[in-house]
Amino acid sequence: MTNPPVPATTETFRLAEGPVWDAARDRLLWVDILAGAVLEGRLDGDRIEVTGRHEFDSMVGAVAVAADGAFLVAAQEHLVVLHPDGTRWDGPRVVPAGQRRRLNDAGVDPAGRLLVGTMSLDGPSQRETLVRVEPDGRLTELDGDLYLSNGLAWSADGRAMYSVDTHRHVVFVRDYDPATGAAGRRRVHLRVDDGLPDGIALDAEGHLWVAVWEIGEVRRYAPDATLTERIPVPAPHTSSVAFAGEDLRTLVITTASAELTDDRRRAHPDSGRLFTTRVEVPGAPVPVWSGRPRIAA
Repeated sequence: MTNPPVPATTETFRLAEGPVWDAARDRLLWVDILAGAVLEGRLDGDRIEVTGRHEFDSMVGAVAVAADGAFLVAAQEHLVVLHPDGTRWDGPRVVPAGQRRRLNDAGVDPAGRLLVGTMSLDGPSQRETLVRVEPDGRLTELDGDLYLSNGLAWSADGRAMYSVDTHRHVVFVRDYDPATGAAGRRRVHLRVDDGLPDGIALDAEGHLWVAVWEIGEVRRYAPDATLTERIPVPAPHTSSVAFAGEDLRTLVITTASAELTDDRRRAHPDSGRLFTTRVEVPGAPVPVWSGRPRIAA
């Protein structure tokens, strides 16, 4: 059994999300959505030291990293490339102007293409989208009827794609061609009826780890969707997970302090911190962003 997670950061965040392990530079990346920030951190045992912070003038839904260290950032309505020298270039707009929606969680497919979803700023809807950003900057829509698009992950061979629709309480799976990006019809892989499924990650045995918002828990599901482990987290708003460290056996868990009542915040004072725990089965490596489209200034 996995040991109880421990607080890993001194700093607390309003809505920490989207952890990504950048193995080439031995650093962890994540976002604080409501603060409009992309964070960098150094993993030292079970602790994470914040080593960098990149501020944006809007909310930030997710971050991906390229082989050269550049970031692709899902800002509130469009993508932004943040180069290692600090320069920023605007990328494609995903949310049409004037809509009360924002970009949410994102993931990189086995070919290095970014997929990113949306959520309504006015509560659950039935028209949220999941799109793929093609190398030439075009957007390909995979879904257009989601309630709240969230976590994304791919099987080790890239032939199965998992995606979360939080307010449907489901994790979908579909066939996926990693070479062409052709996606099959989605089907329900598992349901989480006692909480809200949020961020996800796959381990080396093909088990799916799911952060469950509202009940403070991370769950591990076998490839046949059988629940095999539940890990309590002392923060009700458990938002996402990622495997980090040289051996990919440190599970990083992001949480939020936002949307908690004063009583719940007092009862869970570590809400908003990142947590870590060691796991027996290492995580599956996550692809890096291809660096395309090469967006001009």
